[in-house]
Amino acid sequence: MALVGFTAAAPLHASAADGKAVYQKNCAACHMPTGQGIPGAFPALAGNAFVQGPAKDPATVLLKGRGGMPDFSQNLTDGDIAAVLTYARSSWGNQAPGVPEGDVAALRTEISAGVVSAGQMSNKH
Repeated sequence: MALVGFTAAAPLHASAADGKAVYQKNCAACHMPTGQGIPGAFPALAGNAFVQGPAKDPATVLLKGRGGMPDFSQNLTDGDIAAVLTYARSSWGNQAPGVPEGDVAALRTEISAGVVSAGQMSNKH
């Protein structure tokens, strides 16, 4: 089964400002507000080929986690993930295309990632 193709041609529904807010709330503590990370602990996102490569790769990490990176599938919506990836792929000198929300939704289904839990006891704000 092939992974979904991510296309930059699809319309983006999240603004860069939304992505920045999601980043500041969920990512900046480890990857730093400047995207420079912490050497030896948290990778830089600025100038990172993985972040700027095929969008399905960093989207999969956000949905499934990897190494010390947590799984955000139950805390971030498809729109949140699309927005934060779009922000990271176009900030700090990065020049990769944005990520459509529909591509994240399709990937979430394909890799059987969890869904956002927005109940009273959830971590979703």
